[in-house]
Amino acid sequence: MGNHLILLGPPGGGKGTQAKRLQDDYGLVQLSTGDMLRAAVASGSEIGKKAKAVMEAGQLVSDEIVIGIIADRINQPDAKTGFILDGFPRTVAQAEALDKMLSQKAMTIDAAIEVRVPDGMIVERITGRFTCGKCGAGYHDKFQRPKVDGVCDSCGGQEFTRRADDNAATVQQRLDAYHAQTAPILPFYEKKGCLRVVDGTLPIEEVTKRLKNIVEGKAVS
Repeated sequence: MGNHLILLGPPGGGKGTQAKRLQDDYGLVQLSTGDMLRAAVASGSEIGKKAKAVMEAGQLVSDEIVIGIIADRINQPDAKTGFILDGFPRTVAQAEALDKMLSQKAMTIDAAIEVRVPDGMIVERITGRFTCGKCGAGYHDKFQRPKVDGVCDSCGGQEFTRRADDNAATVQQRLDAYHAQTAPILPFYEKKGCLRVVDGTLPIEEVTKRLKNIVEGKAVS
């Protein structure tokens, strides 16, 4: 039946990198609700038509429609080896509806994994980023400075840019929204005995190793 995982983690916490690694190593399909919605609308399926009508009316797509789209998607052959849900569920009602739909297919969530990184570290990671305006090479105030201050290692350019939304206030707003959304569903999965927490402050390779241990059902140190 494969692994059925939910991956939770703050924006800028490295969750996307880790999901890609699990996808590549285990043949798991990463299911992003936004991508699935667009694909369902484009396919013209029954539920895709419903979603399109709601979106064209400027309304939010209901949990029922999103669950229906997930149900269709996990019936596809490539999802048989397992899947990683990313960006869903975000509320306890969604988590309960997801459980109900999966149980009808004799499936369960094997692990809801939170890649946990303190807010301060995320803010530092994101606000410190800057790029060469000439060639686009990426740098960081603390972790990856140019060898010569003010001069790009790659092309020698001397103009650098920062993204306007990479400021501390905007990043904190995104983190607050993430915490508000995920806080209620962590106890939900903890009660079910499938919540796993991975320390996202560890080196990328170590985080990958711990995630692999969870996927393979080994004890996580």
